[in-house]
Amino acid sequence: MKRTKPAPTDAITVPSRRDFLGKSALAGMATAGAVIGLSGCKEDSKAAKPAAAAADPTHIAPGQLDTYYAFISAGHAGEVRVLGLPSGRTLKRIPVFNTDCMVGWGTTNESKAVMGTKPDGSLQYTTGDTHHVHGSYKDGTYDSRWLFVNDKIHSRLARIRMDTMECDKITPLPNVMGFHGIFPDKRDPVDAAINYTTRVFCGAEFHIPLPNDGRDLDDPSKWGCLFSCVDAATMEVRWQCRIDGNMELMATSYDGKLAAATQYNTENAADLAGMMAAERDACVFFHIERIEAAIKAGKTTTIGSSKVPVVDGRVAANGDPKTALTCYVPVGKNPHGVNASPDGKYFVCAGKLSPTATVIELAKVMQWFAGDLKTQRDSVVAEPEIGLGPLHTAFDGRGNAYTSLFLDSQVVKWSVDLAIAQFKGDKTVKPILDRHDVHYQPGHGYSSMGETKEADGKYFNSGNKFSKDRFLPVGPLHPETEQILDISGDKMVLLADHTAYPEPHDGCIVRRDRVKTRQVATMTDFPNAVTAENAGIERKGNKVSVRLMSQAPAFSMPVIKVKVGDEVTLTLTNHDKVEDLTHGCAIPFHNINFIVNPQETRSVTFKTEHAGAYWIYCTHFCHALHLEMRSRLLVEA
Repeated sequence: MKRTKPAPTDAITVPSRRDFLGKSALAGMATAGAVIGLSGCKEDSKAAKPAAAAADPTHIAPGQLDTYYAFISAGHAGEVRVLGLPSGRTLKRIPVFNTDCMVGWGTTNESKAVMGTKPDGSLQYTTGDTHHVHGSYKDGTYDSRWLFVNDKIHSRLARIRMDTMECDKITPLPNVMGFHGIFPDKRDPVDAAINYTTRVFCGAEFHIPLPNDGRDLDDPSKWGCLFSCVDAATMEVRWQCRIDGNMELMATSYDGKLAAATQYNTENAADLAGMMAAERDACVFFHIERIEAAIKAGKTTTIGSSKVPVVDGRVAANGDPKTALTCYVPVGKNPHGVNASPDGKYFVCAGKLSPTATVIELAKVMQWFAGDLKTQRDSVVAEPEIGLGPLHTAFDGRGNAYTSLFLDSQVVKWSVDLAIAQFKGDKTVKPILDRHDVHYQPGHGYSSMGETKEADGKYFNSGNKFSKDRFLPVGPLHPETEQILDISGDKMVLLADHTAYPEPHDGCIVRRDRVKTRQVATMTDFPNAVTAENAGIERKGNKVSVRLMSQAPAFSMPVIKVKVGDEVTLTLTNHDKVEDLTHGCAIPFHNINFIVNPQETRSVTFKTEHAGAYWIYCTHFCHALHLEMRSRLLVEA
């Protein structure tokens, strides 16, 4: 079929919607083809705050911006949520492993390619379980490149671009089930000139047969777990390390030499009683340089059909500290979180079933690897008793740690130095500095810039798992709560609590100057961009390509004709250049709805099954004539 081209429309660059509204609104009402946008405008960020704001530190006055972003994993909702702090306002929901009919994630061809599809083009998975989200680093702090988040259900690692806050890569981990802990390296440990994140470490929680292809189903003693290293840039799995125990959470050192994972079930048991038999479990340390040297030397195996090289990090294979790839440091029973102190000296493990936190000095771990420390346990320099059910620890950059206590429904503030002094035998010191009740049973907690060398000790966010009686009842499923604590003084102060749709998990609080976003895309970045030169309809058998442009308040083709049984690929490019002038595209009864931001291109593929007329309409408010922004899809019998 001959390609038909619509008449080109004039592109008008508009610097802001406010200017446009003031100068052109009346003209646009009369001329449907004009480029007009409404709503939203930038206010002076230096506008004076009203006096009432001083009494409420979480109040952000009109025209003012939050000081921090909070990036929070959303649990089995499968997404990442973005809050502004200290206001607690929800800024964005980033779909990752879930589908989202507002933005079209899971509907557009581009998002399907990221999520993964079956041979018939349908999504392989539409569910996910995000637990831990962390940013990439340079010089020990966030560099505004990427966020990484796990999927515990289907053992996948996702990468989010921080400039667009959209997921761009998802990688499955081979021979892994229950991928839980995650942390990027804070610098490349091999090349001293590279001081930024080059890899992401991923811990598997569940023992499974290796390979999991039906063998050894009745013999869990042969099952195991793999620790995985993923290339941050390519998102390919570099290598894996087999370990004893089940990995919980992860941390990485600031010099890039060590990664670590807390472990419960060092017993390698397959039932609850067996997993709780030992009085101590472990934090396993990975010597990155040695592991990568072993891989380079070919001292590896592979598992099943996977080509990823695997090294042996189990206790039995690592008895000599001078050649060991791993170091198992005994810590409190069934530990949960492990976090790195901002000074780079310590990892702190929370006991979960022990009322203690274990402080491990990284220099001593390296001493053990060098053969200069008698036992692995000798790297422990403190183990204060802090309360019941410790889970996560954050830091304020002033030497203090803040640990969530699930059973006590508290956040406890304690001094790392005083804990070390007490461990050495000074009975006069008291490491516990403060306790604060939260509501109720906190799971995850994290402080402002607390996972960086720039930890500033301003705020602590407590993600609480239960909120009975704190909010209006909404049926059996209660909302959960994010409570913001001011930790800048000697005593913690509860500033506010906000509802959270279940079930949020871990997150990070990033100072706003560390986040550099892109407001308008570059059209040339999209190889399938539609222009006046290539727009139109093209048929090849029953495959029809519809190449469409949007420019407020019109689509470039008022009528699109196809036939029943056609496979239609509709590609839409937004030619508007105004910040925030997003267009939607919905087709009734075809399960199509997605958005296209300024200068972006998105596409969908669908089959036409029923003859009739269907209005393609803009779903995202864009213009005074937004409701009139439509095109007719005519499906001929």
